[in-house]
Amino acid sequence: MKQVPIKKMIEAVPGGMMVVPLLTGAIINTFFPDTPKFFGSFTGALFTGGMPILAAFFVCMGASIDVQATPYVLKKGGSLFLTKIAIGAVFGVILGHFLGEAPISGGMFAGISTLAIVAAMNDTNGGLYCALMGQYGRSRDVGAYSIMSLESGPFLTMVTLGLAGLSAFPWQTMLGAILPLLIGMVLGNLDREMRLFLGKIAPGLIPFFAFGLGAALDLSKVWTAGLLGLGVGVAVVAVTGTALFIVDRLTGGSGVAGVAAASTAGNAAAVPAIIAASNPVYADAAKSATILVAASVVVTAVLVPLVTAFVAAKFGTPKEEAGEEAVGVPEIVHP
Repeated sequence: MKQVPIKKMIEAVPGGMMVVPLLTGAIINTFFPDTPKFFGSFTGALFTGGMPILAAFFVCMGASIDVQATPYVLKKGGSLFLTKIAIGAVFGVILGHFLGEAPISGGMFAGISTLAIVAAMNDTNGGLYCALMGQYGRSRDVGAYSIMSLESGPFLTMVTLGLAGLSAFPWQTMLGAILPLLIGMVLGNLDREMRLFLGKIAPGLIPFFAFGLGAALDLSKVWTAGLLGLGVGVAVVAVTGTALFIVDRLTGGSGVAGVAAASTAGNAAAVPAIIAASNPVYADAAKSATILVAASVVVTAVLVPLVTAFVAAKFGTPKEEAGEEAVGVPEIVHP
């Protein structure tokens, strides 16, 4: 049978494995909203099963995190991780003071919310970072992502929103948000075969939970948020990229690793829906925030490689040290 390169076509879109299924689900829900009821059974469950699949995804993702890291990986990954989280916290506090939990309801900035900005800034596109480090960085800079991958999931966004003085989450909900990741980390670090097994599963789950999340969106109500997502994506690269560049330079790097981390992860688009499910006060913000973050995924995936190439040409590409080997490199890298 003649083969059709479906996977390649989807991956040709930045963040495609997240963005394409999400938009597909949103289009079906917008124009054929009764589809889940019409088919029911397993087909209907695909439209509403995003959260259970996400839980499984975070277990698999946690299994790929190696807690044994070299001092350099801890320093580099830790500094970039803390910087990005700190930026999200600062913006969360500032925007939370003026906007609260609700999105802006009218005007050219309709749809912008504290939730959207924090979610877009908190999580790094690991696949993009590691690919860029493979081209412009060092093997141990790739390993730094094993620390930065702790950004994944809704936990840090919940913490940030709490620090911003917005509606908090019960400790049980906070623990529940990070528990699947922790369970995966325990399994993966106790048994390397479990790490390899679960790590291979994670990428295959992405389009399924993305479709389920998209099936809860009505594009007719959030199309302006998609346009604003362009601005959000540029802001993520400009703001986090500048800070991460400075921190990378201060920790002995050329700045390349810093700007390579100035992106939005594809699975960050799932965070607003999880937050809203945990605390209904964010329900109004979650729908537009999902589109904003998804747009930021695409924009940052296009801009970050260009900025990284510029920084590498301007400030130089870091060289491998004599005898240096790849250390702490995660077996699997998530978008």
